[in-house]
Amino acid sequence: MIFAPHTAMVLAAGFGTRMRPLTDTTAKPLVKLGGRTLLDHAMDRLVAAGVESVAVNAHWHADSVASHLASRPPPPRTVLLREKDLLDTGGAVRAALPLLGADPFFVVNGDAFWLNGPTLALHRLAGAFDDTVDAVLLLQRTAHVHADVGYGDFALDKWGKPRRRREREVVPYIFAGVQLVHPRLLAGMPDGAFSMNRAWDAALAADRVRGVVHDGIWFHLSTPADLAEAEQILEASVTGDARWPWR
Repeated sequence: MIFAPHTAMVLAAGFGTRMRPLTDTTAKPLVKLGGRTLLDHAMDRLVAAGVESVAVNAHWHADSVASHLASRPPPPRTVLLREKDLLDTGGAVRAALPLLGADPFFVVNGDAFWLNGPTLALHRLAGAFDDTVDAVLLLQRTAHVHADVGYGDFALDKWGKPRRRREREVVPYIFAGVQLVHPRLLAGMPDGAFSMNRAWDAALAADRVRGVVHDGIWFHLSTPADLAEAEQILEASVTGDARWPWR
């Protein structure tokens, strides 16, 4: 039986600077793709994986995020965490721990958008979790991304153990903005703002991180051009237009 987390956090507080001008007047997770906001897409996937309660942080256009969540009927139940000062990814999750419980939970970037392969991506993360790890990261092959992703983020061995890219090295995977986290990943982390990378690095050094390569469609949504291309690819996936080799 697959372990099934019932809580999650969606990170929705960032400024979305590279998505301007679309984010001048709204939060990036409220930008629409395929007729639905990115936030709703994330919530839909969490509900499909059995998640019942989601914490959402907000800072930039927090009132708009609050209004949108209030208009969305459960499931899931949602709790908005307003950040007066940005806490960054790690600090935001650490601040939400009292709401997320003592068991592992999902963390989804508010601009993450993916289509599942044969098995739900979130279920695949849960299937890779055991007591020997503190985080399971969803990774995407850089060769399958229609955007500039630099030199990649991680290499991955045959046991699913990731390592950081070394200096002047090109690696085949990037972080896809979705992870399964045990609260102990954040043990010893400071109060206030810090990046989740800090917690990952400590866990990587202790061999307590695993990676799962996504087997469906994933979109890098950084700029308006990325969003426009994603709309075209989604339309092609519906119409069967073979000119878009997204897989």
